[in-house]
This record gives sequence, structure tokens and C-alpha cells, in this order.
Amino acid sequence: MNSTLVKPKKNTHVFSFLNSGEISTVKEKIIALSLFACGVFSILVTIGIIVSLFGEAIAFFVRPEVDFWTFITGTTWRPLAKTVVPENFGIRPLIRGTLMIALLSGMIAIPLGVGAAIFLSEYASEKLRSILKPALEILAGIPTVVYGYFAISFITPILKQVLEDGMGIDVSFFNALSASIVLGVMIIPLVASISEDAMRAVPRALREGAYALGATKFEVSTRVVVPAALSGIISSFIIGISRAFGETMAVSIAAGSTPRMTWNPLESVQTMTSFIVQVSFGDAPAGSINGQSIYAVGATLFVITFIMNIISAAVVKRFREAYD
Repeated sequence: MNSTLVKPKKNTHVFSFLNSGEISTVKEKIIALSLFACGVFSILVTIGIIVSLFGEAIAFFVRPEVDFWTFITGTTWRPLAKTVVPENFGIRPLIRGTLMIALLSGMIAIPLGVGAAIFLSEYASEKLRSILKPALEILAGIPTVVYGYFAISFITPILKQVLEDGMGIDVSFFNALSASIVLGVMIIPLVASISEDAMRAVPRALREGAYALGATKFEVSTRVVVPAALSGIISSFIIGISRAFGETMAVSIAAGSTPRMTWNPLESVQTMTSFIVQVSFGDAPAGSINGQSIYAVGATLFVITFIMNIISAAVVKRFREAYD
């Protein structure tokens, strides 16, 4: 007697998850459908942002006054000039200013944030941690405008007193170093919180094994816990730098609005976000070349942060540790 095995047909319907055996009641199906709708809504919003952003950016690049290669490689950024020529649309000064402030703020936030995370995770008692961690996260709740005015009213005068009066080094009133310091302080809670969560997720058995071999607390923290939580720590680095790339008001107030090809942090520079703020507060008509330049700069910033997220995902996947 011949028997034929018939494979069940796969349910390829978009709502096939509602027919699964795990979702049995009407209430559970409604919840599952609501969660599905939330996921679809987030995807649609993302698509809408991309379409609106790149639609205007493409309209900017197809203009006869704009040359794409000059936009990428040019060293002069004067889109508000009366003479509209391709040489005025070189975005490199904005990219350089953004990179300099992001890197300097990362040099401040990363060591301080990781140090704070190690202390909270390995050294602080539960009572002390319950006090210090919320106090640290208060920094993330301060409006960025306050940070900007704090930079020009407190940090910049100190820099002028130390560097200009004491060492004879010229310091502009609006400068990238002042903006980098306040921006570094702003992203410390982000780096510390994510890194500390990654460290506390490391199994206790790894610590106890290191202690059994005679390791000190410092050695356990730096040679066992930190390497085991490296993927989470690297994620905090990338997220913090991405936040620095996208910060607007504090940088606009503290660093000024002078697009300049310089690596001197004591001079005024302009970032991509501060240019967007500058034009947005002006009288650039919709559909004009000045108005569309905002979208071109925004699309460039989007591409840079997207590449950073891809790199972050690859690095996290490379160093991810799985514990049973």
C-alpha cells in the first residue's frame, strides 16, 4: 500500500500570525493586531521621512546652479550669497565642523561615561547606585538651549582666561571647543547608562571565577567585565557619537555659524545641524534653492548617521557575547 506524505500548505497571508495556535482568544488577537499596526505605522513614518527628505534633496541637486561633485568636494559654503554659483555649495566645511565637534565631545564623554559605568556596576552599593544613577541621568533632561548658554557664559570665559590671558592663544567667543565640552557632558549619561546596563548583564559566575583565581576588583572590572560587555559598550559609543552628530541648539549657540575649513577647535565653525537652524529661522521660501539646501544637508547627515548605524551593527555582531 503506497502512502503519500502531503506537506501542509504554508499560510502566507499577511495576518497569518492571528491564525496561529498560540493566539486563541479574541482579546489576544486584538492585542496582536494592535502591535502589528504599531510596527507598520513606524515603518510608514520612516518611509515618509525618507521620501520627503530625499525628494527635496534630489530637487536641489537637479538644479543647474548645483553640481553634485562640487557639493561633495567643495570647500566654500555660501548658499545664501547673492551670486548663486556651484562654487558656493561645497559642504566640506560643514562636515568638518560636525566631525570635529563630534570627535572632541566623544573624547570627553566616552572615558568619563565608561568610568562612571564601571563604578556604578562594580563598586557602588545598591543604595549609592540608586542615588547616583538618577542624578547622572538628570543631565540628559536639561534642555540643550541651557547647555548652549552655559557654554558661552561659563565655559568660554574660562577658556579665554586660561588660554588667551594665560598662554596668549587666541580664543574666539564662539568656538568649537566650548561646544564640544558641553556636548560631551550631554552625552555622558547616554554612554554611562547603556554601558552600565551591559556590564550588569555579565553573569556573576565570570566575576566569581576571576576572584577565585586571585584577581583584584580592578582587574575583574577591567579585564573580565569590560571585555564581556564590549558589544554594549561599543553600542553606547556609536549612539553617543550619533547624538553628537545630530545635536542642534547647544552647538548652534556655542560654536557659532561660520562655515570654515579648519581643525582649530578655538575658532568658530558651523555644523550641518546649525546651518539647518540658521536657514530655518530665516526667510528662505519653500522650493527656493536656499530652502532646498536644508534638505540636501539633512540628507547628507542622514546618510552619515545611517552608515554609522550599519558599522555599529557589524561591530556589535562581531563582539557579541552569548551566555547560557
